[in-house]
Amino acid sequence: MKNEILANLNNPIQLERLYRTNKAAFKRAFSSLYPELSDNNLAEFWNARLCLGRDEISWGSSRDLIFVVIASLLAGFFAKLPAILSLNEEFFYTRNAGFIVFPALAAWFGWKHRLSLSQALIIAGGMLASLVFINFLPQAQKSDTLLLSCIHLPVLLWALTGFAFTGEARNNPEKRLGYLRFNGDLVVMTTLILLAGALMSGVTIGLFELIGLRIENFYFEYVVIFGLPAAPILGTYLTRTNPQLVDKVSPVIAKIFSPVVLTMLVAYLIAIIYSGKNPYSDREFLLLFNVLLAGVMAIIFFSIAESSRNNANKLETWILFLLSVVTIIVNGIALSAILFRISEWGFTPNRTAVLGANVLFLLNLLLVTAKLFTVLTNKAGIEDVGKVISTYLPIYIIWAFIVTVLFPLVFAFQ
Repeated sequence: MKNEILANLNNPIQLERLYRTNKAAFKRAFSSLYPELSDNNLAEFWNARLCLGRDEISWGSSRDLIFVVIASLLAGFFAKLPAILSLNEEFFYTRNAGFIVFPALAAWFGWKHRLSLSQALIIAGGMLASLVFINFLPQAQKSDTLLLSCIHLPVLLWALTGFAFTGEARNNPEKRLGYLRFNGDLVVMTTLILLAGALMSGVTIGLFELIGLRIENFYFEYVVIFGLPAAPILGTYLTRTNPQLVDKVSPVIAKIFSPVVLTMLVAYLIAIIYSGKNPYSDREFLLLFNVLLAGVMAIIFFSIAESSRNNANKLETWILFLLSVVTIIVNGIALSAILFRISEWGFTPNRTAVLGANVLFLLNLLLVTAKLFTVLTNKAGIEDVGKVISTYLPIYIIWAFIVTVLFPLVFAFQ
């Protein structure tokens, strides 16, 4: 049945005949195939049709479950390497945290999307090269370029995972936007899994303590350290095999958070005036200001990605437009502050990295805001805003590569 569905994927009449011939077999076969067909419009239709009114969870095939279990164990084993090999934990985790989960996610998408051998080798080679590079950087008590490399390396690993997600259609803006939507869905699902895990951990430790056994150390060293990396892997598996789990949750979160963040940003800008604090003279405040900016940018991207899938109404588009305008103001303040600090004290690795990131944020925000305005004036659709974001993504990846790989060389590992 699977082969027949794949062979007639663009033949709706034949698909209907297959369904009517054996509905139960069709549903089972389609359910196992859907994760790799989720970007096909006809597959989306059939998924909606088959899932309508269906509340049960699909656990996919036994091979899928075996893959998730093995990937989770390998991720946990990698996280335990400092204890197994007596490695310095600070050295290991600051450089290798991204390698605990991203390779497993990339392997999942590569397997489900049937990547060619050449594509799989490129992604695996990129991750291996990143692993070797970051671990062979000189160890220093204080090295800004090392810290910047460790911060930006996960962005490169995230991009390599995105290549596995998009497969052959990596230049397709809709596929890139789908990857952004997946990340939003994954955050929601992983958060739920972690909350459930935290509740179970508290109950388990409490129950053992009642009978006089303190298992905290054992539990955290062997259960938690395997459970934490398993959460996003399991979250990926659930969101891809059961898209209905988050199809309604993510849009609601996007609709709630957009006006809340807009209100918070306006109130924050007003509070800055009265607080006397400013990013021009306070380095830590400037750092937090940029973290806030990056977080708001992520919320804007997630909200637009969800809106492009669910056809945002006029009010939602206005909220996104106003949020983008206010974020441009925040970005302008941060950018002027970093330029002021550079003019006073010159270029350093940190200031250069923050300057580059702020310029990229500003350009992207201007493009998104301009496109949102054309949506409000009925000259474009909300999906066009998503295309602007997805088309701009490679620029962030290029900048992350520059900061990760070239900054340590240009600034002589300062």
